[in-house]
Amino acid sequence: HIEQMENQTSGTDFIILGLTSDPLLQRLLFTVFLIIYLIILLGNIVIMMVIRTDLHLHSPMYFFLFHLAVVDICYATTVVPKMLGNFLVKRSITIAVNACMTQMFFIFLSAGCEVFMLSVMAYDRYVAICNPLKYQEAMSKHFCYQLVGSAWAMGLLYSVLNTIPALNIQFCGHTEIKHFSCELPPLLSAACNGTFLSNLILLFSAVIFGSSSFLLTLISYICIIATVLKIQSAEGRHKAFSTCSSHFIVVGLLYVTALFQYTKPKSVSSIILDQVLSTQYSILTPMLNPIIYSLKNKDMKTALGRSLKKLQFV
Repeated sequence: HIEQMENQTSGTDFIILGLTSDPLLQRLLFTVFLIIYLIILLGNIVIMMVIRTDLHLHSPMYFFLFHLAVVDICYATTVVPKMLGNFLVKRSITIAVNACMTQMFFIFLSAGCEVFMLSVMAYDRYVAICNPLKYQEAMSKHFCYQLVGSAWAMGLLYSVLNTIPALNIQFCGHTEIKHFSCELPPLLSAACNGTFLSNLILLFSAVIFGSSSFLLTLISYICIIATVLKIQSAEGRHKAFSTCSSHFIVVGLLYVTALFQYTKPKSVSSIILDQVLSTQYSILTPMLNPIIYSLKNKDMKTALGRSLKKLQFV
């Protein structure tokens, strides 16, 4: 019993097993994820610079897209650099408990903020399509700042709610995290005891925050579709749908994977499935966002063209 008590520890280090221990596969994955990370940084920074410098894009829709790009950079930077470090060492990498909890805090913050930012963007499209005459009045600069602030506040609340109970989880001896980052589900799997409250809060917060932001987005889209279907001209319908389609793709990808990861029963859980889902919403979504928004947005493509022309003349 005394030996068991000695082994039970809050620990000073965790061992992160990462995606693979195969040296050849590690080198390949390092290259792949480095390229993905550079695309995330470059794509989102370009979007931010174009939105900030092009006067044609100084509207609420692009103001929200600017802040989504900020969130995506934060999200990817919380996860990918540590992951790349794991690929460079031949043995499993260790991480201090405090560093692990800090990473988890920022993962929750970025994820929470991302889903509510997408809800804000859906609401913006709803006002633009369903009440175009009142759009400028309804989406005032002050209100836009309030919406962005609310998205960050909800992300912070979601993060605090899940991080504080996690600080009381007890781990035994050399704790191995069968994952590439300090997300809460793999941490809970590695714990000795004290996980009941964390599991409960994780499930309820994921359902409440996820479903509330999803409902806000869904209601906005139902109203948008109902309004668009009333438009007489096919061209008008196509134009209205094209402004929403890119956003709808991003929302679908993020919600399906993230909600499934955080609410699925343990019987469905597997290390590979968990890692695939996490890669999708924490790494691929931040990479796809700038690509989808740039390629499917006529104004953004035009603005990018203008920016490139300016650079040629400099």
